[in-house]
Amino acid sequence: MVSVRQPAVADMFYPGNPHELHRMVVTFLNQANPSGEPAAVPKAIVAPHAGYIYSGPIAASAYVRLKPAKEQITRVVLLGPSHRVPLMGCACSTAQYFATPLGNIPLDRKIISKILALPFVQELDEAHTLEHSLEVHLPFLQEVLAEFSLVPVVVGDCSPTQVAELLEKLWGGPETLIVVSSDLSHYHDYDTAKRMDATTCRAIEELDVASIDSQHACGVMPLRGLLFAAKKHALHATTVDCRNSGDTAGPRNQVVGYGSYVFAQ
Repeated sequence: MVSVRQPAVADMFYPGNPHELHRMVVTFLNQANPSGEPAAVPKAIVAPHAGYIYSGPIAASAYVRLKPAKEQITRVVLLGPSHRVPLMGCACSTAQYFATPLGNIPLDRKIISKILALPFVQELDEAHTLEHSLEVHLPFLQEVLAEFSLVPVVVGDCSPTQVAELLEKLWGGPETLIVVSSDLSHYHDYDTAKRMDATTCRAIEELDVASIDSQHACGVMPLRGLLFAAKKHALHATTVDCRNSGDTAGPRNQVVGYGSYVFAQ
């Protein structure tokens, strides 16, 4: 029997109707400004995971930069934080496909089996069932890439070196894209959030693992692991967008920060 992880936040974080979802994502991508695009195709990106009306335009600023590699990228390693399930280490899914309103995405079971050999990685479907931090990225990936397989990993309490070790097993070549899911600061006033998020952007660009904590990024665990791995592989990080919910669709007394970043040689 084919096992499919069904969408958990369709009609909440993004439209459940496939035609509406397609139009919304394409609109975000068309409106994204690719100026300053790095010459090299990104090896990794960091993008936010909130409801699309809040973070969709910022996420699109990273995803639009993958279009030149549409046919090249055939595997996506997707890491995001655990919001629902207390988790030590990392969790993979037993599913064969992850579904969105735009269709099913096959999981790369062969390479997932390789990371399950790591002592801090387990199969735990409960960590994936209701988790939005991975799901909201899938429609963007479906719109900007051709056919691809997926390696979805929910990251719990992990050290940067552990996440980097996992990424090393998945690194691959130009066929493999790494996506880390993270929002930035949470529930500060607009000006405070702008200052905090600007500091976080500098730390990411400097690959400064030590300067980022959970107050700066809710996806701190996978993000710090990516920064550790990026330094090893001599990648350069570039901020392509940094805004917050007060800039997109919310009030400014309590905002959530969103940033998009690309990592390339």
